[in-house]
Amino acid sequence: MNVMRGHVRALVVAVTAVAFAGAAGTAQNAAAALPPGNAVEQWNKIAENTVVGSGAFQNEGLIYMAYESAAVYDAVVAIEGDYAPYGAPIAAAAGASADAAVVEAAYRTLVNYFPTQATTLGGQYAEALTLIPDGAAKDDGKAVGLAAANQIINLRNGDGRTTPIGVSTSFSTLVQAPGVWRLTPPFALPQTPWVANVQPFILSSADQVLPDPPPSLQSGDWVKGFNEIKKYGAANSSIRTTAQTNVARFWSANVIRQYNGLARDVADTRGLDLVRTARLTAMVNVVGADAQISVMHAKYHYLFWRPVTAINGGLDATAVTSDGFGPVPGYGDGNAATAEQAGWRPLLPTPNHPEYPAAHGSLTSAMSEVFTSFLGTSRIDVSIHGFDPSGATGNLNAIRHFDKANDLRREIIDARVWAGVHYRFSGVAGVVLGRKVAKYDLRRAFQPVG
Repeated sequence: MNVMRGHVRALVVAVTAVAFAGAAGTAQNAAAALPPGNAVEQWNKIAENTVVGSGAFQNEGLIYMAYESAAVYDAVVAIEGDYAPYGAPIAAAAGASADAAVVEAAYRTLVNYFPTQATTLGGQYAEALTLIPDGAAKDDGKAVGLAAANQIINLRNGDGRTTPIGVSTSFSTLVQAPGVWRLTPPFALPQTPWVANVQPFILSSADQVLPDPPPSLQSGDWVKGFNEIKKYGAANSSIRTTAQTNVARFWSANVIRQYNGLARDVADTRGLDLVRTARLTAMVNVVGADAQISVMHAKYHYLFWRPVTAINGGLDATAVTSDGFGPVPGYGDGNAATAEQAGWRPLLPTPNHPEYPAAHGSLTSAMSEVFTSFLGTSRIDVSIHGFDPSGATGNLNAIRHFDKANDLRREIIDARVWAGVHYRFSGVAGVVLGRKVAKYDLRRAFQPVG
């Protein structure tokens, strides 16, 4: 079922005692310090911590973030109006508390998908509700939030999501040949192939924006891409500058934290109210999920090899393994204009999924379009937090500023080349894909009413 069915009648909200029974359960006494910000910001951060803390890969994690943010968005617009709902309209009693609706929608959605986190979530839920005065407004808001959560859960039932978190699945393969993707050191299982087959949130299908194939191994584009990443992306590159290395490492940060953190920063600096904060976080995560579903579909469709495989060619048995995708030590590209190099390794570890197109390029380009659309200008003037090599693992201590959306797009293409994980042509293809996804989605969802 697709979204934005304007003719769908408004849902009648009915809340029973069973629906709320044991909402906080044994979690009443759990430590539950709430994050800062308005209710949407608080539960966006709680969702981020829940999803990232589950160990979800970033592409599958965005799917879970989309569930929560879509439910919260629908709950808020049911009460506050201003924007069209993602799903069917939900009837709300006059005076219903939007804060209570946010808390209920977020909690119910998250605890449905992460039942092992029920104690922590329940404690946060209980604390959040104590901050809202008891009465009809609170109860009516909770009813709206419950309806919004149930609607998203039901709408996305059977959407192709596969559990447990991080599971690898089977996929269609190609005949063994030069250019075909191989497992890369340290030879982890293929990362979440199932994401390629998840029903998008707004796109009609995962292959709707499928890019053209990667360049032929006999083409000039291939030679140019091969030679550039061989020089600039090597772990021991002598021509990559310290500044370029730091940019590459900056973008190794968790993208769920980066872009949801940016959304909250924008909400704070621009003084966004509840409904506009809900709209922005939903745009970030729903569009982000569609971009990642689309790019994973393209990756597993083309199954193009990574630089560490191509550059080592048939020279280095340590660069490949007996994975069923080709022989050991591997294939050369058969092009006299390229020179394989045994022992070549990238600056950053190679992600364990196919190369083309670049996933980070697709997501960052989609986010560039989201913030352009939301702010009403391509001069987005935003600061993004990323990884600081001098800090602890997983930190977001570094900050980079971007005046324009295209500055952000250009940097992510460069960053993945300097990291040694994506050819430039793949970064460009990812950026184009992400922008197409965002433009399509944002024309069809989260639009003002009236």
